[in-house]
Amino acid sequence: MVKVLWADDEIDLLKPYVLFLEAKGYKVIPATDGQEALDILEKESVDIIFLDENMPGLNGLETLSKIKVQYSSIPVIMITKSEEENIMEQAIGSRISDYLIKPVNPNQILLTLKKHLDQKRLVTQTSTLNYQQEFRNLSMRINENLSWQEWIDLYKDIVRWEIELSTSNDESIFEILKEQKSSANDRFSKFYQENYIDWIKDKTEATPLMSHKILERKVFPLLKAKKRPVFLIVLDNFRFDQWRALQPMIEQYLHTEDESIYYSILPTTTQYARNALFSSLMPLDIKKYYPQYWLDEDKEGNKNQYEPDLLQDNLVRHRIKATQTYHKVLNATYGMRMIDILPNFLQNDINVIVYNFIDMLSHARTESDLVRELASDENAYRSVTRTWFEHSPLKEVLKYLSDKDVDIFLTTDHGSVKVGRPVRIKSNKEASVNLRYKIGRLLEFDAKDVYHVKNPEEIMLPPLSILSPMVFVRSTGYFVYPTNYNYYVSYYNNTFQHGGISMEECLIPFVHLTTKR
Repeated sequence: MVKVLWADDEIDLLKPYVLFLEAKGYKVIPATDGQEALDILEKESVDIIFLDENMPGLNGLETLSKIKVQYSSIPVIMITKSEEENIMEQAIGSRISDYLIKPVNPNQILLTLKKHLDQKRLVTQTSTLNYQQEFRNLSMRINENLSWQEWIDLYKDIVRWEIELSTSNDESIFEILKEQKSSANDRFSKFYQENYIDWIKDKTEATPLMSHKILERKVFPLLKAKKRPVFLIVLDNFRFDQWRALQPMIEQYLHTEDESIYYSILPTTTQYARNALFSSLMPLDIKKYYPQYWLDEDKEGNKNQYEPDLLQDNLVRHRIKATQTYHKVLNATYGMRMIDILPNFLQNDINVIVYNFIDMLSHARTESDLVRELASDENAYRSVTRTWFEHSPLKEVLKYLSDKDVDIFLTTDHGSVKVGRPVRIKSNKEASVNLRYKIGRLLEFDAKDVYHVKNPEEIMLPPLSILSPMVFVRSTGYFVYPTNYNYYVSYYNNTFQHGGISMEECLIPFVHLTTKR
């Protein structure tokens, strides 16, 4: 039974209210002043407190401050006759959950209780019911012949349901959504594979925005207009559902001017997708026209060290005269130090900031048992991202820019998918090590499990040799060698990986943010 502590020096006059709530199944514990309320709290646990602001002895605000010291988790509803602004500000500053102004009626009290005690349950019940009603429609859409835009719309809906149902305790509804998402991923992967070559070679007008076209389409028009500085913020390995998780926090400071989803090229890894992003070229063309900026798969070294050079040449190629800065944030110390020099960035036409935290998180989750526990599932993965952002230099950067006349683009190069289906493969020692794609000679695999590209040049990727095909796993698959098969399955199963074809890896956010003013 829900226990309500109600402190009011006229509590006897509120007997009809008490009887009304008790008839609704609540237990009301009366107190005639603040001290009596505190004494009750020492002896008995309660779920919510109604507190009169104007009581003799300890008044409502004084009682509230003492309650918050010892019982900060209990929601407190202030009831007052006064509408004076300073009293409300004091109450809100002391972290009341809500306030009511006398005279109140029983239904107001009941609705307030439901709002603060039953809201989560009621929202969960409503979300679950709504998803059950929507299930059939989603299933029909998954099995239709969708366009690239319709796949984006479907993925947005799936992410919305994932987030809406994240507070539900109904495990069965999670399993249903998980299976539906898996089915969608299977269909999407085949759709992506069937259309990919036409998209990257512009053989059809119905081509989605992709890694090598996104800057040209979204950012360069603003640079040519030269109205205000542009900030391009790239979060490595940032998924659309993580953007949705951060969106309410970011929109406290900034306005979402435009929210797009673009398609990542293959492989969905930093070496390929982010170089394509900055250069507006497919990797094969980068190697052809800028060989000094490209390192092949089998070469040692940092394969993304030339991003600022690729961007500069990209601007020149598009006849854009623009001053630029480029910063890669690999730790919090550098991130905080960079905040001090942000005023200098406002003198430039385009400023690029790359944050590697989320990519490091996904790799740490594979390597560390502790991080595995912290990010045990999709919802926890989003939660860790929220926690990072709340205490990150990125938040401070966005807060600083929120009152400046700038355009901000928040994006990524690729996402990641939680893998759960081992796919056997054999290769020689020269094959690439990524779990979601392989390139090398003498690859042995089951064709039904992969997207097989005999010649990487077909998909605008540099080949290692004439006899080095590429294979990509689809949906939630990951490559495992037969040697020590069980060990690697237990090690990599349910980790977040990228490089292959899935909605989470390929459908990624590109968000235009502006100041609210």
